[in-house]
Amino acid sequence: MAGVSGQPLGRPFYARDPRVVAPELLGKVLVHGSRSARIVEVEAYCGADDPGSHAFRGPTPRNEVMFGPAGHLYVYFTYGMHWCANAVCADSGIAGAVLLRAGAPLTGLDDMWAARPAARRVRDLCSGPAKLCQALGLDGAFDGADLVAREGRVTVVDDGVEPPAEPGVSTRVGLSAGSDHPWRWYVPGDENVSARRTGTRRGRADRAEAAGG
Repeated sequence: MAGVSGQPLGRPFYARDPRVVAPELLGKVLVHGSRSARIVEVEAYCGADDPGSHAFRGPTPRNEVMFGPAGHLYVYFTYGMHWCANAVCADSGIAGAVLLRAGAPLTGLDDMWAARPAARRVRDLCSGPAKLCQALGLDGAFDGADLVAREGRVTVVDDGVEPPAEPGVSTRVGLSAGSDHPWRWYVPGDENVSARRTGTRRGRADRAEAAGG
């Protein structure tokens, strides 16, 4: 965890309802090697109770990681070109996940710029679920990675920054089914938040969360 102080989150943190875990992930730090970003936007997905979830119709080879144990990474491919990452939550056998939608870059920015050549500003590096994965070098090889393992390749760290007392809340972005649930949380005013709810167009990489976790 080069350049990042604090402790990785333990499995009990994740082994709860995704709608509880999601807002508490705001302010935590996603770390892969020398690269890290502070999580500023998330969405909760609730398996069989959520038509917006990949697990709504039950387990498949694609979504089996979502069924536990908690504290692993569920990474999926979308639009034929983008990877998105979710923290698996809830009890084993119950599908639940939190989509990591956006982050504020902290360390390893040179590597992030190299991975995201289309970015023009720092806030372009991690301001979307696909951008975040690109910037941190996360792809399908990380599907099932243990976020809690002591020697894990990728983890989420608590460095003492508290989630906002009053996070922004909205419905999730880019969904057709399950679009009415207010299960998206974000850090108000943070320029790295991906989706501007009014007045801003989003590119394909920003919409890559459709039918997420």
